[in-house]
Amino acid sequence: MLDFRIETFLAVCQTMNFTRAAELLHITQPAVSQHIHALESQYSVRLFLYQGKQLHLTESGRLLYQTAVTMRHDALRLRDALRQAGGRRHLRFGATLTVGEYIMPGPLRRLLEQDPGLQLRMLTANTRDLLRLIDQGELDFAIVEGNFDRQLYEGLAYCTQRFLPVCAPGYPFPRPVRTMEDLLDVHLLAREPGSGTRSVLERVLEAHNLAIQNFHRLTELGSLNLIKNLACAGVGVTFLYQPVVQQELQQGLLQEIPLEEGPFCHDFTFLWRRGSAFAGEYRAMFQLLRQ
Repeated sequence: MLDFRIETFLAVCQTMNFTRAAELLHITQPAVSQHIHALESQYSVRLFLYQGKQLHLTESGRLLYQTAVTMRHDALRLRDALRQAGGRRHLRFGATLTVGEYIMPGPLRRLLEQDPGLQLRMLTANTRDLLRLIDQGELDFAIVEGNFDRQLYEGLAYCTQRFLPVCAPGYPFPRPVRTMEDLLDVHLLAREPGSGTRSVLERVLEAHNLAIQNFHRLTELGSLNLIKNLACAGVGVTFLYQPVVQQELQQGLLQEIPLEEGPFCHDFTFLWRRGSAFAGEYRAMFQLLRQ
């Protein structure tokens, strides 16, 4: 398990305030200061510096933080593994909405058929929240579509999917559409900020010197099914991954909008904390889920 001083250090990193860290840990503020000074003496470095009244991590502090987060994650993973020894196998992971709803049903069905005793927990959330839950030790790994810091997380490309502009057949475009810029006059139906699908759309637009704010009208929604239903009803145009709209495309409820800049593709990534002692186990799970 983690040294209590490392726990104190992580609490200070979380709050960037010695007093609030003390309240979080239910200890005194002098005890927090003592724990931090002990770590600084042990490693012969400064971990925090004040700039005015604001507390900041030093470069050494950032390095210790990155390592300590992985250590805490592995300590919690080890605790759970020891409790499960000789019993049922447990699996805790996360997936972004597109991955969880449209990519994982097949792999999970096969996994559960192979291991009927498996205790499975899959949480669906946006990439940012999933990374936070990995850092807190709540999840072992995640499969995401959004950006992540490759210095903090190790990742493997799980699959590559086409990212399609789609609309209802007969959608009344105000002008002929050949390029991305020709779409700016339409009503765009998009995921909310922070979602992986939204981030990918923003990067696609940025690559063509455009932004979501350039669209004439924007509606932001947190549900893929609601976006699809509105698009099928001719309310607007949207960008979604092919598995999300495959059924609607086959049924003729939606059609792909051909653009000269396309096709757009994006990798879904299987990731975990870099430096984890359980990396071999996560790589094995990656292979199982990709079968």
